[in-house]
Amino acid sequence: MNAIEIFLILCLGHLASDFLLQTDAMVKAKKHGVTAYWKHGLIHYVAIVVVTVFADPALLARIRFQAICVALIGTHLLIDFCKEHLTAAARIRDNAITFLADQAAHIVTIVAAALLVTGTSPEAAVVWLGALVPHRDRILAVLVIYFAVVFAGGYAIRFLTRPLTRHLPQIGDESTLSLRNAGMYIGWLERSLVLTAMILRSPATVGLVLAAKSIARFPELGKSERFAEYFLIGTLLSLLAAIFGGIVLLKVLTGRVTLGQ
Repeated sequence: MNAIEIFLILCLGHLASDFLLQTDAMVKAKKHGVTAYWKHGLIHYVAIVVVTVFADPALLARIRFQAICVALIGTHLLIDFCKEHLTAAARIRDNAITFLADQAAHIVTIVAAALLVTGTSPEAAVVWLGALVPHRDRILAVLVIYFAVVFAGGYAIRFLTRPLTRHLPQIGDESTLSLRNAGMYIGWLERSLVLTAMILRSPATVGLVLAAKSIARFPELGKSERFAEYFLIGTLLSLLAAIFGGIVLLKVLTGRVTLGQ
């Protein structure tokens, strides 16, 4: 298997162990002892083994692969340990930036592990990355537009709708703050899906996203006129930002703007 395939195996194992199989109780337990780290490491190893069984079972018989996997998991736990202790000591904040930096560190170690397993030299990896250079303008454009629409657009929408939240009543067990936070995360997902749907030229997916969002909030819409206004204005602003970003992306990637196949 080549380095990319090994990277995908190890990356899938990482994603499964960190986000699918790691419970909130395990995350909290890391603050109080090393037992949770051992459990997390074992789960990580099992996840890699399961993925490898489906991808290429012969890899499991290679001592080199096993040793590198153990070293990768050890490094993973060390990164988690440093993050927990730095946040506990208030040297860094436990926020989105810290999360992204933590995941970037994990990805770097996975890349290094994939290169070691396959014996790929850094020079060869640089050559492979060099093949992407002619397309770097498009890659950067996609990243910039996604970040601008999904995250920067979210802050702009929160600022524009802030006056509407001042007089929002409490909906069920939700306070105004929790409503705003939930709206922020839903908005991130909504704009990401709409942008992707625009690139794939799938207007029906946009309708599906809006329908799912409306159904989820349908009970609250009938209880408060102010909440309905807040929901509608926020949704339309989010949709407008995503569609505009999608139009720009289509122009950058294809040179034309069409929504049909």
